[in-house]
Amino acid sequence: MALKTNDYVQQLQGLLPPGPAWPRDLESLVTKLLTAFAAEYARVDQRIEDLLNEADPRTTTQLLSDWERVAGLPDVCTGPLDSIAARRDALVARLTNLGGQSRQYYIDLAAALGYEITITEFRPFTVNSGVNDPLCSQEWRFVWQVNAAQDTVRRFTVNSGVDEALASWGNALLECAISRLKPAHTLVQFAYT
Repeated sequence: MALKTNDYVQQLQGLLPPGPAWPRDLESLVTKLLTAFAAEYARVDQRIEDLLNEADPRTTTQLLSDWERVAGLPDVCTGPLDSIAARRDALVARLTNLGGQSRQYYIDLAAALGYEITITEFRPFTVNSGVNDPLCSQEWRFVWQVNAAQDTVRRFTVNSGVDEALASWGNALLECAISRLKPAHTLVQFAYT
């Protein structure tokens, strides 16, 4: 918590030498001069506290555009970010997302974006494969498929802003987010039903 002007006046008066030449009453010229200095110290102290809050992406306001520039936001995968809260949420998500390689990670990622998906993994056909298994070569072990609805509709929610659309259609956001976060050695296919 930042110190106030009166706190600094008391500290500055405490630094004065004792004696009648250095009066400490409120109407003295010395106290008025110290109050002028103390007001500036208090302003700087408050500004330092504000900058500490700006250093946290969850509470930033004035430095939000700098944080977004560093994080590469907004981009095509975030969609429109119309409010400060949405911009902060996207920033925090970008900075804290650790990634993953499990099916559940990508299913949860899609759910966070408003999509319901399943994932199909391909395996090379071997002697032990079943009769109905697809004939896949060794390279297919690096391919996986995201199955989603043809026309996914993301609807207005309680957390949506008043200037946001009531619904949006399309799967471009899903494809962008998964393609960006997929393991580099894999290929992802998208299948819509």
